[in-house]
Amino acid sequence: MARAYSADLRRRVVDAAMGGLSARQAAERFDIGTATAIVWVRRFREGGELVARRQGKPRGLRLDPHAHYLLGLLEQTPDLTLAELAATLERERGIRVSLATVWTFLDRHGMTFKKRPRMRPSSSGRTSRQRDRSGSRNNPASTGAS
Repeated sequence: MARAYSADLRRRVVDAAMGGLSARQAAERFDIGTATAIVWVRRFREGGELVARRQGKPRGLRLDPHAHYLLGLLEQTPDLTLAELAATLERERGIRVSLATVWTFLDRHGMTFKKRPRMRPSSSGRTSRQRDRSGSRNNPASTGAS
């Protein structure tokens, strides 16, 4: 991961912008990205912030405070889908999360969702290709191939 720019450089860029240059001009002058300079100047104007923020992804998830509730739901109804869990969270707790967030939470707690076993063949239509059934294309005995 890249390092944050120095506090000295941040101070010089912000000082130049406060001294009359635009953030874009200050970025060009100090050879940094335009978006970087714009963000630094905006943060300074809004709250006087000059220090680098912490880099990297956050340690916890939004669902960590609700772990007991979610795991309890899954104990009561083990076959809940990710979408059903997300909908229950929104309905009962007012928390709106993506399916990816729910999946990440469950993955971190060692829970997986397995696919259901294959269903027995339908009498009216094909549900899945059966292996080595007599008379099928995959069976060499039925096609005369050696």
